[in-house]
Amino acid sequence: MRYYLERRDAQFEQKMAEVLCVYREVQVLKKAAAKSKNAKSKKSGKPVAIVSYDEKPGIQAIATTAPDLPPMPGVHPAFARDFEYRRHGTLSLLAGIDLLTGKVHALVRDRHRSREFVEFLKLLDAAYPASTAIKLILDNHSAHISRETRAWLDTRPTGRFEFTFTPKHGSWLNLIEGFFSKFARSVLRHIRVTSKHELKERIMAGIHDVNKHPVIHTWSYKLAEAA
Repeated sequence: MRYYLERRDAQFEQKMAEVLCVYREVQVLKKAAAKSKNAKSKKSGKPVAIVSYDEKPGIQAIATTAPDLPPMPGVHPAFARDFEYRRHGTLSLLAGIDLLTGKVHALVRDRHRSREFVEFLKLLDAAYPASTAIKLILDNHSAHISRETRAWLDTRPTGRFEFTFTPKHGSWLNLIEGFFSKFARSVLRHIRVTSKHELKERIMAGIHDVNKHPVIHTWSYKLAEAA
């Protein structure tokens, strides 16, 4: 049995094109920055930050019930772990990658409602100069279009935030998904903690480690088709 994802958005192609146009803008800005650097000249136009954003909910805080056993020659070649475990609840990682610098902005909270999303927007608002336009690529989660979110956005200057939404069942178009996949494999896989607080600290330590050497993610799929 093989699975596929049904396209249920009548405007899928149009919305995909809008996302691809944002990625095209990233490409143009990268080239302009490289030229500006080589020519030692100032960039023209209003500064722009483009952030690919999403939430990773349900990260389990799981504790062991017995100590892990180290590998032993001739007995077992890997660490051994008792099958039983203790649950301490779950956390949500709210994160966005700056597609021009590679920096990851992140919050870890118990949930990912409108108030947590607004908190993340405030984090971005504080991270960039007031003259910078912040463009987000994100999905259609209710928190992203809620009354609470819109009310906060209305308090910001015109043009400060701009949202580009992926189509329904089109979250794969959001580059942050690749980061979450890699982060899950490299940081969260097999992780065991004594509390939710410890899990939060270890997640943020992982983000901090990523930001020591930021990786600029590049989207290439169908980019030539973007206007």
